[in-house]
Amino acid sequence: MDIKSREDIERLINTFYSKLLQVEEIKPVFAGIDFPAHVPHIVSFWSLVLLDEEGYKTNVFDKHINLPIKAHMFDVWLGIWIKTVDELFKGETADLAKQRATSLTYTFKSKWETMKH
Repeated sequence: MDIKSREDIERLINTFYSKLLQVEEIKPVFAGIDFPAHVPHIVSFWSLVLLDEEGYKTNVFDKHINLPIKAHMFDVWLGIWIKTVDELFKGETADLAKQRATSLTYTFKSKWETMKH
């Protein structure tokens, strides 16, 4: 089944973060974040990216710039994202989710390395 609704994206996001937060090195990045309050924003972002739903207006990069992230963590994020999408969904939108995440990872990593050096 492909990603077709906001509910599908919620399932993807919740499953993805349950896996990502098992990575010891990444856990500190999320310390102090009110995850139940944050998840709807993530869902809104991906709903815009994948379903063209209106609502997300924030600059996603600016929201992450002050977090204690190291550049290689973006690759960890991407690997878990792709694996999670593949486990849950198949189809055009699932493929788009992986493509957009790959582009985001490249963009974030490039900006991050430029700004942090």
